[in-house]
Amino acid sequence: MAIDLSSGIVVGTNNRKKLIELRELLQPLGFQLQSLAETPGAISVEESGTTFMENARLKATVQAQHLGRWTIGEDSGLCVPALGGEPGVYSARYSGADATDESNNRKLLEKMADLTGDARRAYYVSTIALSDPSGQIHAQAQGECWGRILTDYRGTGGFGYDPLFEIPEYHRTFAELGLVVKSALSHRARALRQFVRQITG
Repeated sequence: MAIDLSSGIVVGTNNRKKLIELRELLQPLGFQLQSLAETPGAISVEESGTTFMENARLKATVQAQHLGRWTIGEDSGLCVPALGGEPGVYSARYSGADATDESNNRKLLEKMADLTGDARRAYYVSTIALSDPSGQIHAQAQGECWGRILTDYRGTGGFGYDPLFEIPEYHRTFAELGLVVKSALSHRARALRQFVRQITG
């Protein structure tokens, strides 16, 4: 089945800031992205996978079959090796069912309070998958970006753990770098570059 880039592709997320990043990266290449909020009949897909890629595939295939539309699923989060990989797939709900960015960041700082040096290294992961309306995956990719977790917030941009996640080479957090630089360096940008090569190459 051919992929028609001129038709609208549903993005299986309700995260407005994540959608902005995806549009910034994909629309110049011909993708017309449509959020769940803009898609009549869209459903909420349970993120029951044990890995980021399992969740991305679930978001893509379940939504695609329900809507009868090409759908992109994306799942991402932060991993801290010194915490056994936490928050991991629970990044968005790290501090509980009613988690917010603020409560998640606060919990992470508390858990890492006694960690110093290399123990504060962390990496963001982004996984992305594209499903056709029948639920078949046509492309999938994963990207990572390493940095370290600061002991306090810096910057007002971005979302999630961005105010705590510093890129050492730039001495700035994702929340300080701005969308243009973040779009070049981020885990999501790296995953999307692989993804685009698969479906346009």
